[in-house]
Amino acid sequence: MEQLRPTDPARIGGHRLLGRLGAGGMGVVYLGRTDAGALAAIKVILPEYAEDGDFRARFRREVEAARRVDSPWAVPVTGAETEGGHPWLATAFVPGPALSEAVARCGPLPARSVRVLGRLLARALTAVHAAGLVHRDVKPGNVLLTADGPRLIDFGIARAADATALTATGLVVGTPGFLSPEQATGGGTAAGPASDVFSLGCLLAYAATGRPPFGSGAVEALLYRTVHDEPDLDGIDDEEELRPLLGALLAKEPDARPTAAGLDARIAEDAPNGFVDWLPENVVALIADRSAAVLDLPDIDPTVAGEGTVPPGTGPGRRKVLLLAGAGAVVAAGGGFAVREWLTHDTDNAAAKSGERSWTIGVQADLSGPRKAAGQAQERGVRLAVARFNSRKDRPFTLTVKALDDGGDTTRAVKVADRFARDRDVLAVVGPTGDPATEAVLTAYDEAMLPVITVSSLQITYAARSRKSFFQAAPSEAVLAQPIINRLVLRPDVERLGVLLDRAGGQSAYQVGYLTNLMTGRLTTATTYPRVIPAGTQDLAPVVKDMLGHASDAFFYAGDAAGAARTARALAATPFEGPRMAMHTAMDASFLRDAGDAAERWEFTAPYIDPAASAAKEFVAAHRTAYDAAPAHWAAEAYDVAGLVMAAVTALAKGPSGRPRRPTRTALVARIAASSYKGIARTYAFDEGHRLKSRDAYLYGVRNGSYAYLGAAPKTET
Repeated sequence: MEQLRPTDPARIGGHRLLGRLGAGGMGVVYLGRTDAGALAAIKVILPEYAEDGDFRARFRREVEAARRVDSPWAVPVTGAETEGGHPWLATAFVPGPALSEAVARCGPLPARSVRVLGRLLARALTAVHAAGLVHRDVKPGNVLLTADGPRLIDFGIARAADATALTATGLVVGTPGFLSPEQATGGGTAAGPASDVFSLGCLLAYAATGRPPFGSGAVEALLYRTVHDEPDLDGIDDEEELRPLLGALLAKEPDARPTAAGLDARIAEDAPNGFVDWLPENVVALIADRSAAVLDLPDIDPTVAGEGTVPPGTGPGRRKVLLLAGAGAVVAAGGGFAVREWLTHDTDNAAAKSGERSWTIGVQADLSGPRKAAGQAQERGVRLAVARFNSRKDRPFTLTVKALDDGGDTTRAVKVADRFARDRDVLAVVGPTGDPATEAVLTAYDEAMLPVITVSSLQITYAARSRKSFFQAAPSEAVLAQPIINRLVLRPDVERLGVLLDRAGGQSAYQVGYLTNLMTGRLTTATTYPRVIPAGTQDLAPVVKDMLGHASDAFFYAGDAAGAARTARALAATPFEGPRMAMHTAMDASFLRDAGDAAERWEFTAPYIDPAASAAKEFVAAHRTAYDAAPAHWAAEAYDVAGLVMAAVTALAKGPSGRPRRPTRTALVARIAASSYKGIARTYAFDEGHRLKSRDAYLYGVRNGSYAYLGAAPKTET
C-alpha cells in the first residue's frame, strides 16, 4: 500500500483515510477507518466517470443492488455516496490473503479444501445473482481467505474500463483465464449468472492445480483455448468427485452448467463453523499472520493539515498500517488484475503465440536508463544461458526469456514487477539492475512468491521481511570493503588509511566507505582518518591536503567517477606516493578521460569477474559468437544465476511419470534457497536471509592508461 499523496483527501464519508490500496481505470481505492474503529476499503470514482450521466445512473443502480447482497461469504457494502461530485463505495476490509497469494505461496489446495471453497463461494454467488447482479470477474484475486471461510469481493460494481480488454475481435469484460466462452467471444454485455459459474470452475481448477485451466500467455491464444479447448485438469487426485464437478462447471454451453444454488446443493463438503481445519496448515498460518497484524493495528495520529491534505511524516502507527496493507492490498483493488497488462506483445514468448504454455525466465533490467550497460549485459548473459540449455538434446523442457525494461525508474520498476508477478508462465526473474529499483519491487515479488535474484544490487539494508522470495546473488558491500583493507592496510608501509566518503556516490558509496572505516580498526592495528564531503563539492584539493596532513599514508575514495577523477587530480598535485583505491562505481571510461595521467596506479574493488579470467573463457567465446563482442561486466554473473535457476527448475520438474512437471513458485524459492551452484564468477549458496555466502570479489587497476584485471581479491580469515 502507498502512503497518501498531498492531493488525497484526509476523510471520506466518515472514514479517516490511512493509505492507498490501489488504483485502476475507474478510480482509487483507499484503506479507511471509521470513528468507531472499523476498517473499510473505499473506492472513489474518477471525475471523468462521475461526470458521465449514464455511468452515474448505472453506478447508483448497482450500489443499490449490492446493498441487497446478503451472504456471510461476500464482503458487504458498508457505505456509499452516489450523488456527490466524487462518488464512492465502501466495503468491509478483510485482512486475509487472496486465494491467488495463498496458492502462490503455499501451493495448490487439497481436494477437500477445494470442495469447501466451491460450496461457500457458490453461496456467495447465489446471493449476488439473487440481488440482480452478475459478478463478471470471479478470479483468485477476488477471493479472500479468512479465519472463518472465504470472502468474495468486487461484485458487479463500477466495472467498465478497468476490467475491459480490447482484442482483435472486440471487447472482453473479465480476466482472461478466468472468464467464460461467451465472455471470451466478446459478448461481455450478455454475460449472465452462468458465466460466473464457469469462472468459478476456473478458479477452483486453479486452486486445485496451481495454474489456470486454459493456461496463460498471449490474450488471443488464451481466449481461443477458453472457447475451443478442454481444460487442463492434470494433477487433480480426486477423480470421483472433484473432476466431474469441475467438468460440469466448465461446460462450454451456459445451459449445461449448474446454477450457483444448484452447485451449493451438489457439493457435500462444508466448513466447520468458526474453524479453519478445511485448509492446510501453511495457509492457516498465513491467515493468522494477517489477522494478528490487524489486531495489532494502533490508532492513527490525527491528520494535522486540512481535509484535502495528509501530513508529510508518518509515525510508527502509520508504518504498521502500511506494512499490513502492503502485504494484503489485493483485498479491495477491484479490477487489480487488469486485463490491459495481458495485451503487451512479447516477441520472445514463442510458446505463448502457438497456444502452448511456456516455461519462462524473466529479466527485469535497466535497458535504457543510467545503468543500461549493466542491464543489457545481464540480459545477454541470461539469454546465453537459456540458449545453451535449449541446445541440449536431453533437455526435459524448453525455456524462453522475457525481458522488460524498467529504465532504472522506480515507478516503471513496480509496473514491470507487477507484470511478471501476474504472468504465471514466469518461473523466476533475474534483476533488477540497481538498488532503488530493487527496493521498489520487493513487495510485489514477495506477495506473488516469485523468485527474484539480483546480481548487481549490493546494499545491505534490505529489510528481512522483503527476503521471502528475494535473493542477492552478489557480494555485499561489507565483502567489497575487505579487499580494500587487505590491499591498502595490510602492508608494512601503511599505518593510517584516509577514507574519503563522497555523498555524490549515493547509498552504496556511503555503505562501503562507512564499512571500510569501521572494519579497518576491527581487522587490523591501523587507524583511519575519515572525511565526509557534501554532494556537489567540486574542489577537493583542500580535503586531500587535510587528509595527508593527518598522516594518511594510504587513500580510499568512496564515490562516483566524477569525484574520483577530481580526487585523483588533487592527489597527483601532492608528493603522495602511497597506494590508492576506489570502488567499482567509479571505474568507467569517464574516470580515465577526466583524470588523465592522474588515473595511473589507481585500483578498484569490484563484485564482477572479468573476461580475462580463465574461468570465463568458454563463456567469452560463446558471447563473441552470439554478439560479436566480448561480454561486458555483469554478463557472467547473470549467466551464472540463470544457470542456478535452471538447475533448480530441472530438479523440481522430475515427475513420477517421466513427464516434466512445472514447479510452483513456492517450491522454486525453497529449492534455490537450499542450492549450491558453481558458476563462472563464484559458487552460489545463500544464508537464511537469502544473502550470498560467497566472499568472492575482484581487483582491477589502471595500467598504461587503461583498466587491467588484477585477479581475485584475497580473503580475510575473519
